[in-house]
Amino acid sequence: MRPRATREELESVFGILREQGVSALTSTLDDIALLVTEHGGTPELVSAVENAPGVDRVIVVKGAQRLTSRAFRAENTEVKVGPAGEAVIGGTGFTVIAGPCAVEGRDQMFASVDAVVAGGATMIRGGAFKPRTSPYSFQGMGLAGLALLAEQRGRTGLPVVTEVVAPGDVECVAEESDMLQIGTRNMQNFELLRAAGASGKPVLLKRGMAATIEEWLLAAEYVMQAGNGDVVLCERGIRSYDRSTRFTLDLSAVAEAKRLTHLPVLVDPSHSTGRPHLVGPMSLAAASCGADGLLIDVHTDAGNALCDGAQALSEEEFGALMARLKPVVEAVGRTLPTDRVRPLAQV
Repeated sequence: MRPRATREELESVFGILREQGVSALTSTLDDIALLVTEHGGTPELVSAVENAPGVDRVIVVKGAQRLTSRAFRAENTEVKVGPAGEAVIGGTGFTVIAGPCAVEGRDQMFASVDAVVAGGATMIRGGAFKPRTSPYSFQGMGLAGLALLAEQRGRTGLPVVTEVVAPGDVECVAEESDMLQIGTRNMQNFELLRAAGASGKPVLLKRGMAATIEEWLLAAEYVMQAGNGDVVLCERGIRSYDRSTRFTLDLSAVAEAKRLTHLPVLVDPSHSTGRPHLVGPMSLAAASCGADGLLIDVHTDAGNALCDGAQALSEEEFGALMARLKPVVEAVGRTLPTDRVRPLAQV
């Protein structure tokens, strides 16, 4: 609909669709009302809707995608993260989000965040809530972990992304972070997707470990249909028969997703490979194949980590990777932002 379309004009379009037996869901993106249908409609129906008062344009999309498709938006979406948009994902810059897999304590967060800031990370990652395969594994610090993440955000000026695992937790996680992460195990938790979409915060959506590319994009569709256009996809590896790596990093999915959707796509080389010596090569490959950035585990005491220490980079390894990454990123026409928002404050 046009930006100033009235309620009467919206209802008129609904009436045209109902006459043809077509139902529609409403969404609002960038303050513009959208009517999204499952059925493409006949040429006659398309023409009737196009000529209705208040209608800006009609988009006919092949396949199941709607709002995430290139047909809906041809240009690449840039997602701004942080109160003042301190980080931009999907633009000309190459985004590096780094930090520990899990928030384990105040000293650990100070050390890990100092390491990633020194290396040039654009954003901070860290899990306060951790969905684990075993119920006996460390499940995260919860609300106390969120407070530690907020402390690091205030100290560094860098935006924070952290995982949310339940619809009821979305509000409290959104208050203490700048971006909500939906993990691989929750990619098709549709109530969580809707709640995250309604939160008003950017959403980082990881691909399910057994999900097709279409399923991944349709999960993003749930977030956008809830009114949130700030969605970033993350390829984090899929399960295969080969046990030499933790998962199989599917970089072809990055190139294919970039063809099918306008949304930015990141790569998580840490969870996908599970091997520190593979994080570097896969990071360079991700930059080369068109990814918009990386999500990397960094821990200054990985041997004593409570979660996924075996895949984490040390401070020295992260710094070396960032140095190797710079010429590759520049070779594909992008930049590696490393400016600090403000100096680190010692608290």
